[in-house]
Amino acid sequence: MKMVKDKKVLVGADFAGVPLKNAVVAHLEKNGWEVTDIGVKSVDEENPEMFHRIGLKVGAKIAEGEFEKALIFCGTGMGIHIAASKCPHVHCAVCENVPSALRCVTGNNCNVMAMGAFYVAPATGIAMADAFLNHSLGEGYEYWENFYEFHKLAYDELEAFDYEEFKKNGFEVKRLGDVPLPPDPKM
Repeated sequence: MKMVKDKKVLVGADFAGVPLKNAVVAHLEKNGWEVTDIGVKSVDEENPEMFHRIGLKVGAKIAEGEFEKALIFCGTGMGIHIAASKCPHVHCAVCENVPSALRCVTGNNCNVMAMGAFYVAPATGIAMADAFLNHSLGEGYEYWENFYEFHKLAYDELEAFDYEEFKKNGFEVKRLGDVPLPPDPKM
């Protein structure tokens, strides 16, 4: 698996997301990242691949364990997110600012982050990519009792989720345990 600790990341964009993706990729490569780009490379590309096809390809590379994390881009971030999320083991978030990019990984352990070039400026997208790629689950919340354990349980239950089993169980989640989360002591 190509890991973030080794500065390896997967990216993909459609025609609308390519300007933002190219700005983020230039920044990452300048900072020593090995970037694998499986989407549209230029706004001038003839017959560019549609957003959902790129999202599915990126999602498949995560699902198959080829890459640990990916960044995806379209006009809104939403369409490509929906497509990538169809693949198993993909935990994708659409983010539009640095705090949401940071929290999607520190609180939700997302392995794919989607951005919309219609809404995210290049400098913000670069900061978002840095936040997403340079943090991990629970980081920054060590002061909050059970934060990591609570969110890790949620992640594990989502990984184990089977819709047919959920349906047969009266739409109740198969619980893998329980972890209390007290209020944030800093609030």
